[in-house]
Amino acid sequence: MSVTTAGPRASSATTAAPRVSIRLHSKLHYRLQRYAVEAACMLLGFAIVIWSLTPIYNMWLIALSKHGDIFGGELWPSSPSLESFRVVIYEDFWYLAHFWHQFGNSFYVGLMVMFLTLLIGSLASFTVGRMRLRNGWMLTNAALMTYVIPASFLAIPFYRIMQIYGLGNHLASVILALTTFATPYAIFIFSQYGKSIPMELDESARIDGANPLQIYLRIYLPLMAPALVAVGTYALLLAWNEYLYNFLLLSTPESMTVAVALAQFLNSDESPWNFMMATAIIYALPPIILYYGFRRYMAAGLTMGGVKG
Repeated sequence: MSVTTAGPRASSATTAAPRVSIRLHSKLHYRLQRYAVEAACMLLGFAIVIWSLTPIYNMWLIALSKHGDIFGGELWPSSPSLESFRVVIYEDFWYLAHFWHQFGNSFYVGLMVMFLTLLIGSLASFTVGRMRLRNGWMLTNAALMTYVIPASFLAIPFYRIMQIYGLGNHLASVILALTTFATPYAIFIFSQYGKSIPMELDESARIDGANPLQIYLRIYLPLMAPALVAVGTYALLLAWNEYLYNFLLLSTPESMTVAVALAQFLNSDESPWNFMMATAIIYALPPIILYYGFRRYMAAGLTMGGVKG
């Protein structure tokens, strides 16, 4: 009796052993594959970081070097100095005679573009999404269609328009042009994000006697805060880094922004690269501070707009 029962047990044991070995082999293969993928991703990420930081490192290298040591081929200056930053701060070079005035122009243009973009974009999205404007979706789509034409193709028409209306060599011309390019994106993001705000809030406010302006100011804008921060930062950075329209529409040192003034360093036969790099580093500090100060709200605004759409 014991002989007859031992057969099935022995056969089951012999068949279970290969299954266990196959499972162990598959787990080991999966782990090795995962480790290989993670190692490849880490190497790729490391290469991207090095590639991204190399230009920034070279900016600091040139800014901390003396003019005669810039092309010495050193990985770090033998006698690093902050003299270039002192020259920029105190405008102690003839290319930098209007630096802080031009820095103020850049701030003014950036803030005005941000304000107008948020104002026009939020009002348009509120009208289309909350007041249920008939065929309002056509406004959003028509705004996005403006991106079909590259901004560089519109440079000459914008220049012609500004000259006709007497806005040549005026900061208002740059503000209006850049607001035109930033507003369609703002309308799209605000329209998508606004769908996440319940319409019942508006209906309750109307029952309590609120008019559309009060709903816009007291309900819509506070709930749109993440999207406002995201789009406002985008508009500010767009204006801060713009060169083509600043170069085309502004011609005097008093009206230029820093982005255009930096190009003047290249007009010299022997360009002061250390001053130029120090100027670029100082000019890049406000966007860096702005980005890292509001990146959490930027991510929330952009991702919410994409998911709820």
